Amino acid sequence: MKLPKKPLKCYHFFKHEEKKLVSSILTSQSIHFSQTRQYSTTSTISDPSSTTTVNMNLLLFMNHSPVKNALWEARSSIFWNYSSIVPLASSINDHLIAKTPSRSRTSVVYRFSSDYELRERYRNPINEIRIEKLLEDLDALAGTISYKHCSCDDGKARSLILVTASVDNMILKKPICIDNDITIEGAVTWVGCSSLEIQLEVKQSTPEPTNSTESVSLTANFTFVAKDKTGKSVKINQILPENEKEKHLWEEAEERNKMRKKKKEEKKDNLNELLLANKDNNNNILIKETCLQNSLVCQPEKNNIHGQIFGGYLMRKAYELAYATAYSFARSPPCFVEVDHVDFLKPVNAGDFLHLKSCVIYTRVENSSRPLINVEVVSHVTQPQDLSSEVSNNFYFTFTVPSDSLRNGLKIRNVVPGTEEEAWRVMDVRDSFHP
Repeated sequence: MKLPKKPLKCYHFFKHEEKKLVSSILTSQSIHFSQTRQYSTTSTISDPSSTTTVNMNLLLFMNHSPVKNALWEARSSIFWNYSSIVPLASSINDHLIAKTPSRSRTSVVYRFSSDYELRERYRNPINEIRIEKLLEDLDALAGTISYKHCSCDDGKARSLILVTASVDNMILKKPICIDNDITIEGAVTWVGCSSLEIQLEVKQSTPEPTNSTESVSLTANFTFVAKDKTGKSVKINQILPENEKEKHLWEEAEERNKMRKKKKEEKKDNLNELLLANKDNNNNILIKETCLQNSLVCQPEKNNIHGQIFGGYLMRKAYELAYATAYSFARSPPCFVEVDHVDFLKPVNAGDFLHLKSCVIYTRVENSSRPLINVEVVSHVTQPQDLSSEVSNNFYFTFTVPSDSLRNGLKIRNVVPGTEEEAWRVMDVRDSFHP
């Protein structure tokens, strides 16, 4: 596609002041820092208390959100000038420092109570927040936090690539009402040699006559890894927890990292038992009978700063398919409980043909008042021309069903594997089942 000789200027306006705030220069659909900079009009990072609302019509066209605007504001300050990029030195320890979690702490405010257009973009049919859009934004904010931690002490960026490796324990503690403001806040909690973990919290404001209180509605842990342009692991800044809470979060993350490394033990004894259990039970249904699938071609507007498809966008598409799968299986609109785990195995690029397959992989029906449905979504980068494909991501979501449906006689069937390969997958899911 041939770019215009003159840059296209886009104007943002304050809703109440009706005056021009900033002009952004958009010279390409690619958002790699060496090709273009996209300006942000949000002020939530630099001034979280600001009540300024930006006209959302242009942001809707640009597929932006408060988090994505904050992302570009934070990263563009690092990547705007080539002179601010510090090359990876021959001695990899050059430019490395230790940072406290407060150095990367970032918060973004969603002013749903006063911004109608923003509220409608995030509203779902039951007047709660659209989880799939929240997943996309959480990944974007986690990426911004990782860049802040890995930059040099003078604010300059090292020429490394930070990618989402996994997501663990994204737990919805209570429904998020779309009519009240929310704040997403996070910081780096743990650092290894070339990987780091970011914990995010979604806090919901509840207005009261005299004051307003905030409580945590959702927590999530993202793991990012640092690589150079050849794909080799790169050392990153270490972390210095300052207080007891930060030390506790570091210990929890260290334990999770150890558990990730020692998996797949003591499973063979349960394999045959799982395959043979309740084969003739009328309440059972085979995994293969719960499957759905979807395909799409990835577009450049969903690129991240490295020219690859945003991990958050992939999570969003996987969630939409998982929700439909749980809905079809349960015969009732499902309620989101948590993201159990997400693996990012292979980058996805603009133009890739992405094929997503889903199934109900595991159910827990012992508690009849709150049955749990675990949905697996596997995405494949497919080459139809030579009939080949490669797994890019694995996603695991947990849902339940509304209590009203259960009171009206709805029963959730027990899902069972029909093959040994399915039985292994079920055991992997059961071992990491959190609710």
